[in-house]
Amino acid sequence: MGQIILVTGGARSGKSRFAEEYAAKYGKQVGYIATAEIYDAEMEFRVKLHRQRRPASWQTYEAPFDAHEALEKAGRGCDMVLFDCLTLYVSNLLCSLPSIDDSDYNYALAKEKMDRLLAQAKKNPGTTIFVSNEVGGGIVPENHLSREYRDIAGIVNQWAAKAADKVYLVVCGLPVDVKKLAENWEA
Repeated sequence: MGQIILVTGGARSGKSRFAEEYAAKYGKQVGYIATAEIYDAEMEFRVKLHRQRRPASWQTYEAPFDAHEALEKAGRGCDMVLFDCLTLYVSNLLCSLPSIDDSDYNYALAKEKMDRLLAQAKKNPGTTIFVSNEVGGGIVPENHLSREYRDIAGIVNQWAAKAADKVYLVVCGLPVDVKKLAENWEA
């Protein structure tokens, strides 16, 4: 049964760098699942930075949608898979919808995709590291799409954290083992 690690934090907190260093340290054959699609110069720059940090020996899988399929492929030949990132994956899903107005459908879609992703990570023999952003710490966004994204991203992080064997919160480049510090609470 595969191990799941969740690495979360704010924008530019160092979460991806920490996840990459973790994968490089503990993985022999590393797969990298990239969820980004390049639509503008800003995203092109961000992708370039990530590519520059990754060793050439890592196998990259592009998976903006149906990422469980890429995770299954990566799990066949890799003992460590780095999935970067869950929040961009959620964004891809929401922005692909013809309408964002049906919250019931949006949550159900997110649940279905995450159930498949987490089940595949558990099925894989190695470790899967999921990177995700903490996006709900600011003010309440003024438009429906932004609120829906913030809410679903927060719930996705909760689902991933519950399934994870380890959860790291990265702040100012410093990883904190959240599950180790968390109170064992069953409601």
